[in-house]
Amino acid sequence: MAAIKLRGMTWVHRRAIDPLLETMPAFRARHPDVEIEWSSRPLSGFEFTPVDVLAKEFDFIILDHPFSGLIAETQCLVPLDEIVAAGDDPFVGPSLDSYRLGGSLWAAPVDAACQVAASRPDLMRLLDAEAPANWRELVSLGQKARRRGMWLAIGLSGVHSLMTFFTLMANLGTPCATRREEDFCDQAAAREVLGLMRGLLDHCPRDVLDWNSIVLHDRMVESDELAFCPAVYCYATYAEADQRRPLRFHDLPGPNGAAGSTIGGTGLGVSAHTSHLPEALAYARFVLEPATQHAFALHHGQPARRDVWQDEAINERFGGCYHDTMATMDGCWIRPRYNGYLGFQEKGGALIESHLRGDLAQEALLAALRRLHAG
Repeated sequence: MAAIKLRGMTWVHRRAIDPLLETMPAFRARHPDVEIEWSSRPLSGFEFTPVDVLAKEFDFIILDHPFSGLIAETQCLVPLDEIVAAGDDPFVGPSLDSYRLGGSLWAAPVDAACQVAASRPDLMRLLDAEAPANWRELVSLGQKARRRGMWLAIGLSGVHSLMTFFTLMANLGTPCATRREEDFCDQAAAREVLGLMRGLLDHCPRDVLDWNSIVLHDRMVESDELAFCPAVYCYATYAEADQRRPLRFHDLPGPNGAAGSTIGGTGLGVSAHTSHLPEALAYARFVLEPATQHAFALHHGQPARRDVWQDEAINERFGGCYHDTMATMDGCWIRPRYNGYLGFQEKGGALIESHLRGDLAQEALLAALRRLHAG
């Protein structure tokens, strides 16, 4: 029986939990005296439950990078600079930088994602269509799909509305503010983006306003009416052969191409309250190793290391997902990370969703977002 027991918290999906469980034997082979027990929570909990609360109960937390401001202020996690060599960044896009704030690295990037496009290859063949490269081509695809009784798709429930707004703002070259003392956004660009989002809804089923990213992927696999989604946080596992109808992923078709997608992904944080810091840091090093990250991919994970994204066998297993979205990943924008931002994210997403439902006028929305951001 292991002498040391550590506890971790992640989120509910095979992309999240399976890689952690399936790579545990390799870690235990090196550290037979250490056992790690993983718990999981819904996606909504992952997005909003404060890390400083979780850090009092768990040794490890799989977290989203916007928590970095809270972490830096409360020091609830241990800085991980020592496990990544100075000047070394083997990760795709700004994955590593997204967890670095105030001179410290607060989490180890174990999963990489951003908003990219997703398609049903079989339905795209029926439409005799290629994946659009920009928003103009997307609108044309939407019109073609509707003539054939199909739809475009997107997930715009709450925070997911805000993420799409962020992505399109950055794509236009007018990213939203990342510091509270800055004005939230360029008003003219924001009006343009909201117009693009409303226009997209003309080609989508109305219930996309109820969908998050997981539901979006599930609906696209299950339904034979949803041909293409322009912006969703990629779950490469939906391109695997065991899906009813595997999806294919593509670079973001923004008005200006692939630039500006809002980075997501997850990092592994180590609690400052852990009683077994050397063992916890050993595990953090382990999950960043090339062999571990490759094993993550083989167990439905979405690794953050660039060499895995470039691996031909991995790409074959996931329908070319990593090759086909690399340009988008490398051009990502990093969300705000100031302490208190998560409150803005939750309320701001609800406001944009309300506008898209027709319940909040555009100018009232923009004024509310500015007030909310200013605090």
